Amino acid sequence: MSGDRPLSGLRVLDFGQYIAAPGAGQNLADLGADVIKVEPLSGDQARGIGPFGTAMVRANNRGKRSIAVDLRAPEGEAVVRELLATADVLLHNFRHGVSERLGLGPDTLLARHPRLVYGFVTGFGTRGPSAYRVGLDIAAQAEFAVMDLTGAADGDPQRVGFAVADVLAAQALTSGVLAALLQRSGTGRGDVVETSLMEAVVHAQASTWAEHELSGSVPRRRGNGQALAAPAADLVRTRDGGALVLSAYTREKFAALCEVIGRPELADDPRFASNPARVEHRPELLDLLHDTLGRLDRAEALERLRGAGIVCGAVRSFDELADDPDVRASGLIADCGGGHTAPTTAFSLGGRRPASTPPAPRTGEHTVRILAELGRGEAEIRALVEAGAFAAADVATPPPHKEEPA
Repeated sequence: MSGDRPLSGLRVLDFGQYIAAPGAGQNLADLGADVIKVEPLSGDQARGIGPFGTAMVRANNRGKRSIAVDLRAPEGEAVVRELLATADVLLHNFRHGVSERLGLGPDTLLARHPRLVYGFVTGFGTRGPSAYRVGLDIAAQAEFAVMDLTGAADGDPQRVGFAVADVLAAQALTSGVLAALLQRSGTGRGDVVETSLMEAVVHAQASTWAEHELSGSVPRRRGNGQALAAPAADLVRTRDGGALVLSAYTREKFAALCEVIGRPELADDPRFASNPARVEHRPELLDLLHDTLGRLDRAEALERLRGAGIVCGAVRSFDELADDPDVRASGLIADCGGGHTAPTTAFSLGGRRPASTPPAPRTGEHTVRILAELGRGEAEIRALVEAGAFAAADVATPPPHKEEPA
């Protein structure tokens, strides 16, 4: 993707920490925006929790610039005001009420900067009884049915294997910000984009919501397999110890599956002749699939299923992804330098994606450059750092003032 990426020329101030807001900022950076990560003097809180947090920072802050500032220091507040005057978008995931205490509330900023698109994420929204609760991904997964629907029917509820609520919220915030920027192109005015982990997770379960209304029953955790279709997302173990999943719940696809397993008569068996019947007799159907496909190696079973046009997939481990030929061919994985790679935009424009991207910045890596862009001279910048209003990666800094966590 060339230098004229869709958001080139736009500036984003990203006050986010961890994943939800920084993830949205990452999306905007990949689209060409100049994203300035505004960090506390001690850095994004994720920087202080070891490899778990380092991975968050690395994944959600590529290509951004970092300025580390004490937002409560008069000098820090003044610089943030100057940056706001140049910004098109502001992002944060402060706990509800914190932005107002910092002088960064939406009403205040849009009154001063009417073209600003102001986007933020909370845990549970700002209108209900949980508005002031601290919200993290796992709480959203637990409280909004994700864990209850994940795992084996007779096992404990399970979280999804990645921070799905945070990621969904980042995507929702990105969509809202892009919509607000498009709206601004016609009205000349910015707007407030608000989402939450709650809203993102509930929205993502729209089909389950509809199934609940249609069936009148509460969706239950069942492990693999779809509640109202069979075979659908069902797992089969193969002779070589591998596993695959398959779906063939339409009449045509189920008939094709019966041919693949050498049992064409099953398509007319009363137990399996319709989707509702197959759902009712799922255990018997799975026994048949294990008895037939389970006699094959995974590669051979997949080849036969794919040849018949049946949706299927190998169950693979994470370390197999980088060598996947489709992943490689897509151009999805960008070079970040130093042997570090990362998935970039989940879509291409005109068949193009960034082939390379700068890594995530160190805390305050661009403090000096950004202050210089705002007209501060070298001596003034050093004095500001020494006074503790800013931290710069290459300038000695006193112990940081501890800011209130978001």
